[in-house]
Amino acid sequence: MIETRWLKAADGVEVGVRSAGSHGPAIIFVHGVGSTAAIWDYQLVGLASRFRCFAVELRGNGAAPDPPAKSITRAGFVQDVLTVAADAGLDRFHFVGCSLGGIIGFELWREAKRRVASLVFADSFAAYPNAEATANTIIAGVKAAGSLRSFAEGRVARVIPSGAPPQRFTETVEQYACKSIPSYIASTYATWTSDYRPDLATITAPALVICGELDPIAPLELSQEIARGIPGAKLIVIPGASHVSNADKPADFNAALEAFLNDATGAGVDVETPSA
Repeated sequence: MIETRWLKAADGVEVGVRSAGSHGPAIIFVHGVGSTAAIWDYQLVGLASRFRCFAVELRGNGAAPDPPAKSITRAGFVQDVLTVAADAGLDRFHFVGCSLGGIIGFELWREAKRRVASLVFADSFAAYPNAEATANTIIAGVKAAGSLRSFAEGRVARVIPSGAPPQRFTETVEQYACKSIPSYIASTYATWTSDYRPDLATITAPALVICGELDPIAPLELSQEIARGIPGAKLIVIPGASHVSNADKPADFNAALEAFLNDATGAGVDVETPSA
């Protein structure tokens, strides 16, 4: 069963967490700019018998009071992750991020690498081509649409693979729709305008890079760049998946993630049990 809780980060901003599982290594999941923590329910349900799973509801996601836009930054998102980790009593944890979540994984490595047992970057990038122009185009589209729901209804066909079940279209629109425009704009800048290419060679934690075969937002070459840059990183392409591969093909994603974590923990890269 999935439990939802609300916490407060050190700067007073509300942060949510959806959790499942009571034993095994701990995983913290972080969603993308157009998703909410609920996008990880496929993983929480599928992995809770073997792992302790925590999906972060990032600040400014609309399900909690909107924070000041100035607090919606990559550093603020790292605070959200560490707030969830502290609440769960985790000194170290495995990290899984999709799209923006992968960006937060890079930022977490910069700020708190000793906390990171392993890193999984799904449908993400170390630096986005034409980053400023991309962010500005997205923001202009949101403003023209007038609401995140309208924006999502126009965007959903691009990010969901054809033939996907209707639920994928519905959940994508609803997860966009719960966000405010100011928070989404701030999150958009945080997503697209970073450059972590100089950090890749410094990553010593076990790393897995996952890319949806059909991803038009963060195509394969961007995942390949991450995998080439991180020593020993593994790259897996999920057939038939698009930009949110964990939701597009959850069984394939879960199998790849579990195999990676089994290898990592088998090599002694584990995390301790929660604090009492």
